[in-house]
Amino acid sequence: MNFLSLDKLRQGQDAEVVALLSEGNSRRRNLDLGLVSGTKIKMLFESHCKNPKAYLIRGAVIALRDEDADKILVKVLKEKEIASL
Repeated sequence: MNFLSLDKLRQGQDAEVVALLSEGNSRRRNLDLGLVSGTKIKMLFESHCKNPKAYLIRGAVIALRDEDADKILVKVLKEKEIASL
């Protein structure tokens, strides 16, 4: 199975969190946002300079910088795997 970092997700793609590679305060912040294994994410928008990007996470739109998103490992979901985001 192929995994990629969250910052590589394209606009409109859906994914599921596989693992957090961050440590310390950054890891704690991600956990507080609900980014745990199995969490569904949709990449919504990116700014003109492509950083930060907006993601739909547990019903909330959250902006993450690429340097934070690259420490979140995800698997891209196919249409049949997408239940509800």
